[in-house]
Amino acid sequence: MKRTFFAFFTFSAFFFVTAIATADNWPGFRGPGGDGKSAEKNLPTTWSDTKNVKWKIALPEKGHSAPVVWGNRIFLAQPLDAKGKKRALWCLDRADGKRLWEQAVQFDDKEPKHSTGTYCAATPVTDGERVIVSFGSAGLYCYDFAGKEQWRYDLGKLWHVAGNASSPVLYQNLVILWAGPGERQFLVALDKTTGKKVWQHDEPGGQSGVGTSDWVASWATPLIAKVGDHDELILAAPKKLKGFDPTTGKELWVCDGLGDEVYPTPVISADGIVVAFSGYKGPALACKAGGKGDVTATHRLWHHKEKGNPQRIGSPVLVGDHCYLVNENGVANCFEIKTGKDLWNTRLTSANTWSSLVFANGKLYVHDFDANTYIVDANPKFADPTHNSLGKGEQTRSTMAISDGEIFIRTYRHLWCISEKK
Repeated sequence: MKRTFFAFFTFSAFFFVTAIATADNWPGFRGPGGDGKSAEKNLPTTWSDTKNVKWKIALPEKGHSAPVVWGNRIFLAQPLDAKGKKRALWCLDRADGKRLWEQAVQFDDKEPKHSTGTYCAATPVTDGERVIVSFGSAGLYCYDFAGKEQWRYDLGKLWHVAGNASSPVLYQNLVILWAGPGERQFLVALDKTTGKKVWQHDEPGGQSGVGTSDWVASWATPLIAKVGDHDELILAAPKKLKGFDPTTGKELWVCDGLGDEVYPTPVISADGIVVAFSGYKGPALACKAGGKGDVTATHRLWHHKEKGNPQRIGSPVLVGDHCYLVNENGVANCFEIKTGKDLWNTRLTSANTWSSLVFANGKLYVHDFDANTYIVDANPKFADPTHNSLGKGEQTRSTMAISDGEIFIRTYRHLWCISEKK
């Protein structure tokens, strides 16, 4: 059976820290809250490959991970060759894109990926003092802002035919990573200062994807959120949505209803409703967080079964009482969070898309494969979008970063800084 796979989705990364960074920083995939939302008000709304381009820099190899921004620094995970033998973290000057330092890791062992995937697929995460990046089977690495290695952690071999992509997230003094997919898949929490393991939860049921029916796997980055009087780490695992205590790794609750393959990161409403989507024609569901044990019968609010569902790669965003999502085929949805009713089901772009939605100043932003960025009102009543192109020949599977009125877009060939001239 022919499929389009995303084991590299930039869709994939959630950043959480108890002292939330300022709105000007974009410290991990999907921004300061890990939910794709930005407090920015004065973003560019029109650009091209020549208009409102502050700078662009050439990239040596295509990649899917997103840039992150802290102050005057940009961090980018960058493969230096197509075979993944050299995997690097770049630090760039946001003023002009000049590379300030590069830390490269040599990896001569084998690690598979899908033909449409890339190495260095995970987005880095930073707390303003250190930056942490996952290089898959090559390990988890921590550097200070001067580029000096602070620690490294051997994750062992992560083996799936479509590769790996889940990004590290920060919580208090911990960095947490969903390591998988494959026959070995696990959550691991390390002390972010020392790299020493604090806890590990092994998740059963992983498969390598070698056979046509062996695609029981998740590439989704975990979500961490306040639920009542405590915090929960929420993982979209194969077939199940799960809640954990992020301080100990203890499993708190489980809800059945996801599919064999999961790509998008879950999202959660202010009143604790988690919305999660499967990939490859899989089901979607909404579940009230904060339960104990198997909560399928008591906490699941709605469940869209597999029949007729499209492939879903990019992660959704919640605005008010609605959950917005763009499917791989370019069709956009607007679901009522509490009922699951779709108010849109409208084509946004004729090209495919893997990018995760970003919300800012009442607008939703998303890229398609051809590096067109579509901008549409976050409103249950669909209005025609506008879109901007970076020129013929550019492609992207990445998700934008937003910081201090500027938009950073990674394409296969360049990293772009979009900024209105002042």
